[in-house]
Amino acid sequence: MVLGSGTTRRRRLFGVLLLAAVVLVTAGGVVAVRLLGDRAPDRGAAPSTPPGPSAAGTPTASPSPPPPPPGADITGPLNLLLVGVDTRVSVPGWEPHADAVLVLHVPRGLDRAYLFSLPRDLVVDIPAFPKAGYRGGRTKLTHAMSYGSRVPGRPKQPNTAQGYELLRSTVSGYTGLRIDAGAVVTFNGFDRLVDSLGGVDITVDQRVVSRHRQPDGRHREPGAGGYVGPQMVYEKGNRHLTGWQALDYARQRYIPGGDYSRQRHQQQLIRALVRKILDQHLARDPDRVQQVVDALGDTLVYVGGRRVVDIAYALGGLPADRFTLVGLPGSSVGSGGAYRGEQLTSVGRRFLTELRAGRAEQYLKANPSLRVKA
Repeated sequence: MVLGSGTTRRRRLFGVLLLAAVVLVTAGGVVAVRLLGDRAPDRGAAPSTPPGPSAAGTPTASPSPPPPPPGADITGPLNLLLVGVDTRVSVPGWEPHADAVLVLHVPRGLDRAYLFSLPRDLVVDIPAFPKAGYRGGRTKLTHAMSYGSRVPGRPKQPNTAQGYELLRSTVSGYTGLRIDAGAVVTFNGFDRLVDSLGGVDITVDQRVVSRHRQPDGRHREPGAGGYVGPQMVYEKGNRHLTGWQALDYARQRYIPGGDYSRQRHQQQLIRALVRKILDQHLARDPDRVQQVVDALGDTLVYVGGRRVVDIAYALGGLPADRFTLVGLPGSSVGSGGAYRGEQLTSVGRRFLTELRAGRAEQYLKANPSLRVKA
């Protein structure tokens, strides 16, 4: 497989950029499907026909113009839903929970992109979903995936793609954004993706003590009141993280700032992965691409109306420096002293309104604290 230059190369780089976004998430998923699609013949090129003999004086037919490139009709806006799920494969019948929910929004014109997270405990209205026998209700966002994954008549055989369907409807209803495509990646898939890239370099912005892992990577054992045993600690500063370390670091929410700090760390990790992928020139190395695809295996589910190759080509001209990370502030919601979940503040909710209206950049200039720093 030979990679071209110029526009084609930029398009492939966006596919890789999307990989890092999907990674956490999801990203790994989208890029895997994107790059697998590249293994098929190039549908944007006209087939070559060897010249044949022609009678003297007989004009040869002029070649027909090549078909338009994939996604040529896509002008935006585009919204991609990226989901990281905890499937706990060691527990038979465990329903997938949406542990990380991110939305990548590309406005009309396709010249910039915004990535923001929604709290897993965000209190939302989950619509009725007859396919799973769910009647609808108001509860935490993370449950939309698990409720939607239930298959009537097949207990303990959850369907992740079906769960994504209900989560997508829920996110669309809350944000007011039409979701065009998305991907789901399991924790194991994320772990494999990072290791396939040789780890990742990230600036740890606060001391993080792991609830789940020991310093040697082994899982901590459950005990009375929580987990027991020595804990892995991520100290502030520039760090190189392996797959299990990156996943563990991105999962921690029982830290100062809670789930909002975790969302920030996930987005920073995505940005670090983007840099790592670009530095390695992954999109130009088919062998390395295949390693990434093989590493993901069946840990990915991609769901979309349009093919990822169409979306990637449409976004080929997106500058990397216009990939903006946004942190939406929120606060806890209680009832009778009991914790019910999270809600976005008025500033966070207003961002969604301005995003839909095409005024996100102006709003971020007026509220610079919403921009997530590397």
